[in-house]
Amino acid sequence: QVQLVESGGGLVQAGGSLRLSCAASGRTFSNYAMGWFRQAPGKEREFVAAIRGSGDSTVYGNSVKGRFTISRDNNKNTVYLQMNSLKPEDTAVYYCNAGAWRGRAYSGGDYWGQGTQVTVSS
Repeated sequence: QVQLVESGGGLVQAGGSLRLSCAASGRTFSNYAMGWFRQAPGKEREFVAAIRGSGDSTVYGNSVKGRFTISRDNNKNTVYLQMNSLKPEDTAVYYCNAGAWRGRAYSGGDYWGQGTQVTVSS
């Protein structure tokens, strides 16, 4: 029921930074926990980060801890992924997802964006 549109992907050198945005439709954005996933060629989709609807809790995949930061602006119906110290292995299509916060963990939902390509050159 919620529509998601990612933006901000592109080409960046290793060690650089990039910020992805995911804009959501509707007036119930704050009801959803939001997550970022990525998928590289030949690999399974990988969890990157998630944030609770209120924005007061976050969780990160081990491969991005300390480098990526997820945040949200509920007034703008937007979730962000700030990516620093990028590595070639971060190259993937990045997708945002509207899900739920269950216990202390993110549970992926049925709503996905179209994805945005991130390419990190060595």
